[in-house]
Amino acid sequence: MEGLSTEKYNELIFKAIKHFWDTRNAQVTGSTKADQGNRSAVTGGKQLDGFIELLVKVSEDLGVPKTCIYTKGNSLPGYFRPTKDWDFLIISPKKQLIAVIEFKSQVGSFGNNFNNRTEEALGSAVDFWTAFREQGFIQTQVPWVGYVILVEKADKSTFPVRLQEPYFNIRPEFQATSYLDRYALLCQKLMQERHYTATSLIWTNEHFEYGALNEDISFDSFMLSFMGFIQGKLKDIVA
Repeated sequence: MEGLSTEKYNELIFKAIKHFWDTRNAQVTGSTKADQGNRSAVTGGKQLDGFIELLVKVSEDLGVPKTCIYTKGNSLPGYFRPTKDWDFLIISPKKQLIAVIEFKSQVGSFGNNFNNRTEEALGSAVDFWTAFREQGFIQTQVPWVGYVILVEKADKSTFPVRLQEPYFNIRPEFQATSYLDRYALLCQKLMQERHYTATSLIWTNEHFEYGALNEDISFDSFMLSFMGFIQGKLKDIVA
């Protein structure tokens, strides 16, 4: 995208990845084996704080006032439920919702949690857009809605998963796919069906390595989409 670049944020992206693993490992070490999974799930938001701080930095660099950026207590009206807490919001001084972002992660337990993550992502989007349609937000401009998920790259997430088709054939794109492949398909389809403006799947491991499976759902593409939208809405934000 002309005039916009993510290159200067590469160090902050690496720091966010490192913060994710350092925080998660500290939490797991401090947990008993019995409650390890529950504790990690409950404290997952802290693991992803580095990415929230990164988006704050990007927003401020673009000219968004600090008073318009929200990272705590971000409850928005729902339709099927009273409220939903999001990870990152930009709201203009005139109370126009500009941007909404959700961060998620998945380390281990892929078989148990892939469907849960899929249902969460879809449920949050359907609830949000239905609330928007039903005037839960007093505005006509459509906000930018983003979804980012970090997924551990390991043997269990990269090997093809056996499918069960007792009654009907599963869609061909899911044949011979790993859990990472399935997360990539999820992110792509969430955009194709316009549930989210942009999505990103980041694979990562305990060595702080990270990357993307496809350019259209890379974190760079996600950031460029966000930056372009915010740049185009800046007059509304600072007015």
